[in-house]
Amino acid sequence: MRTAAAVTTAKVTAVVSRRLGFGGGTALPGLVADAVSPGLAIRLAARLGHGSVLITGTNGKTTTARLARNIAQAAGYWPVHNHSGSNLMRGITACLVEATDARGQLTQPDRRLGVFEVDEATLPEAAEALSPRVVAFTNLFRDQLDRYGEVDSVAAVWRQALATLPSSITVVLNADDPSVAGLADACRGPVLFYAVSDASCAVYEIEHAADARWCPACGREYSYSAVFYGHVGHWVCPGCGRARPAADVQAIKVEQSPDHPLRLALSTPSGEIDLSLPLIGLYNAYNALAAVGVGLALGVPADAIRTGAASFTAAFGRQERMTVRGREVQTILAKNPAGLNQVLRAISAEEGTKNLLFLLNDDIADGRDISWIWDVDFEMLAGQATLVLASGRRAADMALRLKYADIGAHPVIEEDTESALEMALALTPEGERLYVVPTYTAMLKVRKLLARWGRRPPFWEED
Repeated sequence: MRTAAAVTTAKVTAVVSRRLGFGGGTALPGLVADAVSPGLAIRLAARLGHGSVLITGTNGKTTTARLARNIAQAAGYWPVHNHSGSNLMRGITACLVEATDARGQLTQPDRRLGVFEVDEATLPEAAEALSPRVVAFTNLFRDQLDRYGEVDSVAAVWRQALATLPSSITVVLNADDPSVAGLADACRGPVLFYAVSDASCAVYEIEHAADARWCPACGREYSYSAVFYGHVGHWVCPGCGRARPAADVQAIKVEQSPDHPLRLALSTPSGEIDLSLPLIGLYNAYNALAAVGVGLALGVPADAIRTGAASFTAAFGRQERMTVRGREVQTILAKNPAGLNQVLRAISAEEGTKNLLFLLNDDIADGRDISWIWDVDFEMLAGQATLVLASGRRAADMALRLKYADIGAHPVIEEDTESALEMALALTPEGERLYVVPTYTAMLKVRKLLARWGRRPPFWEED
């Protein structure tokens, strides 16, 4: 009875929240449901016939989970997926509630698989509640220091969570990220590693924004034969010999070109798999590798992986493109130095001059400390921009950073998000592209405005 009451109350809360404009109803219903019936997520997750997949990490959770969801669908599963990106336990609970009927029952439960992106700090709670069969990690970078602390603290939380999991669970790890690869020591069951082996994508030296330079075992600085971004690459410790593990899933060829899909040739235990994805940036090659690793851990055949990837579209705010008033607008979320460096590298590779709108907020979900923008290599855009606007609560800080980077046009400050977006669209020549690069809370507001102007549904209604 309490389960049914909690589900009904949560469903009503979601409808009211959306109609009153409080939000997408992607988190509050879960909070309400758990208050009515504590532990509801545990009971609903137990009804998923094929268990759950958890995907966590600093960057790439939403894209990886979305692609993993597509791959699972192509294999015949009926995924329950928090596609809105609401990745705390309240969001996962709300997602489970949405998938049930008024009695808390799932349609065809024997075909159901949970595919959940999980906040880094929420992993221990989610792992205990959802009893996953696969847990995948994307990467570990400095992010929201006021909330998470240093990367070593996050890694310790992950290790503790992994140590409690049964040996039947497969863990999917990024071999090129030393902080993530090192989690294998805490795993009791099978580990599947993924990596990029195409050294033609490497940069010359480790970035200033790298967050894992020293070996935790002996304290020596890592040596790299190839660096792909941040501290991610082909690494080895010259002191104790700790090194990048051999990968089960490898990108043996990565093709990136402006205005063309990301093309990957993957070597896997199931044979070679070629993928083409509507994404830019090498970091998305890693997201694809992680999703393929999840598919392989689930036993998905290569043909289904190809089919799932072929139907993939970018998640809202994650390289999403739409046409608004005759301009193509591409929104790319950026929330930390490593991620934003990859965004800037991808934008820099595009031909022609750039129209840019950066939005920097310091709400709790963004992180209060915005000093991280000084660790970002904005200088790679030097001289490329004809239009530069800075917006958000910390617009002045962003404008100052952009001024020192000398990326081209003098930055214009407009704190109000809607006014800044209106201005950016008006100043971007018709037929050209406007890049909108927001932090998380700014992205939600930008997406709402662009959806309204571009006649797109709100994010919680999109698949």
